[in-house]
Amino acid sequence: MMSTVIPTLNLYRTPFGKLALTDASGTVHEGVQPVRAFPVKAPEHGISLLNADGKEVAWIDALAAVPEPAQTLLREELVQREFMPVIERIDSVSSYATPSTWTVQTDRGMTSFVLKGEEDIRRLGHHNALLIADAHGIQYLVRDQFALDAHSKRILDRFF
Repeated sequence: MMSTVIPTLNLYRTPFGKLALTDASGTVHEGVQPVRAFPVKAPEHGISLLNADGKEVAWIDALAAVPEPAQTLLREELVQREFMPVIERIDSVSSYATPSTWTVQTDRGMTSFVLKGEEDIRRLGHHNALLIADAHGIQYLVRDQFALDAHSKRILDRFF
């Protein structure tokens, strides 16, 4: 495992659109995937570049320290890889017993999902953030449960 940032990150797209990295020894790693170590708490820090076999070939301490155009390539790849809608409002729940169907407004639009059990709502560390997993494994983020409107807070209170 590499633990240092590569200052001149030689990152590029292949003709087939895959991300490739040429490391300091000249080895080309095709199909590398950036993976955030802390996607919710520190999304701009701690990014691992994994090769096609899932082994780490580079570590990035801070995304902002990566020079362009590599930084843009990493951001594009991370957006494609990650899908975590942010809940902005909870419109309704079908029942306060689980399983229940939730209708929510997210940063990506209105949607409904099934909450299998109360254990699928998790607090994130010491913050006011919540992670809610639906029946299909999609994770929804509530950045600050106390910043939601009164209606949404009342619904959440019923599940804690």
